[in-house]
Amino acid sequence: MKWSELLTTRRTGQPVDKIKQSRTEFQRDYDRMIFSPAFRRLQNKTQVFPLPGSVFVHNRLTHSLEVASVGRSLGNNISRKLIESKEAEEELASEIGSIVATACLAHDLGNPPFGHSGEKAISHYFQYGRGAEILAQSDMSDAQKQDLLNFDGNANTFRLLSHTFRGRREGGLALTYPSVASIIKYPRPSVGVKKFAYFQQDKEIFEGIMQQLNIPSKGNETYSRYPLVYLVEAADDICYQLMDLEDACRRGILPYEQTAELFYGFFDKEEDKWFWDNRDNVYQQVTDLNERISYLRSLAIGKLVGCATDIFWNNREEILEGKFEGTLLKRLPEVQKKALFTIAMLAVEKIYRHPSVMEVEISGFKIISTLLDKFLEALMYPERYYSGLLLPFVPEQFRTDSDASVYDKALAAVDIVSGMTDVYALDIYKKIIGDI
Repeated sequence: MKWSELLTTRRTGQPVDKIKQSRTEFQRDYDRMIFSPAFRRLQNKTQVFPLPGSVFVHNRLTHSLEVASVGRSLGNNISRKLIESKEAEEELASEIGSIVATACLAHDLGNPPFGHSGEKAISHYFQYGRGAEILAQSDMSDAQKQDLLNFDGNANTFRLLSHTFRGRREGGLALTYPSVASIIKYPRPSVGVKKFAYFQQDKEIFEGIMQQLNIPSKGNETYSRYPLVYLVEAADDICYQLMDLEDACRRGILPYEQTAELFYGFFDKEEDKWFWDNRDNVYQQVTDLNERISYLRSLAIGKLVGCATDIFWNNREEILEGKFEGTLLKRLPEVQKKALFTIAMLAVEKIYRHPSVMEVEISGFKIISTLLDKFLEALMYPERYYSGLLLPFVPEQFRTDSDASVYDKALAAVDIVSGMTDVYALDIYKKIIGDI
């Protein structure tokens, strides 16, 4: 792969823009994401802990903004190195920070309501709910069935960014190919895997982007990763691991002392002597325990950003050849790798299985299954009286023709439900069950 081809300004579904703009194409991408309704809806989607609460914790919106901040730092670091080494043209390389930041803003757009369990709830409906009967009786291909049986928020994000919905502009949000490609963590179809890049309805768009960017094929419709995906992925992993830890401390799930010790683990006693000296000076002024945790978290993020930058840069040839395996953070130095692993294990035990989190998952399963059931029925049988009551709640861009395939209608039902916020999904659910 070549940076001159990877950093094209071509946009999904749009002709080349010949109008002179005051902003660069990639800065326009970032602004377009910030102002998009899909991004705005993230403010009412659960990240981990239920919304709202007496203690403000992260939602999908604040998480995405923080990931974008870290991603921009990573992108700018690589940009500087490419320019200094003259391995890429300065005009394009200088935009890498904007590209990565835009992809970071977009990376969770396709996630359904009610946190990480939302994806599982959609899959569960088609595996064990009434959706299983519909799939069994349909003439869907194996790949189309797998799109629904293993619903993936990553593929749904790609769809929101690039699919042409009814009544909407060609090419979705019409972002540049680099911004879209930077969110494709698993560049492959759904058959035989749990994580994938696109739904079959969007296959042609996906392959067009891969070919335009000259991404190497690995066979079996699988491609190498677009290089900047590694930076977006690292920014996301850094933020959700460390910010979930801070949230857990603020909510009283983890004590201050334990949380502080976990953050201390990122710093070597000898190599990072500056940290220990500076910490003692800061603690003399900062006595608020929440503020101390924020201070430790910020330094830990900085440490990991530096490590991830070095790993990407030192392996850039392997990355450009499409041969780099795993994530950047899996190649962290031993001290930082151990610290991150310890937090990950504790998060599963103490945070993600906390009763308040599990309550969201339980409620989410019931709400999402009910909504999918009712909206899919309305799309499949629009002539029925009850369908007529529900169809006004279907946004125009998700409506289907009466002769559309069962796959298209099932995917439209998923579009409707996955795009809802937690609050709106709960509101519609209550109306459906008669709780008014």
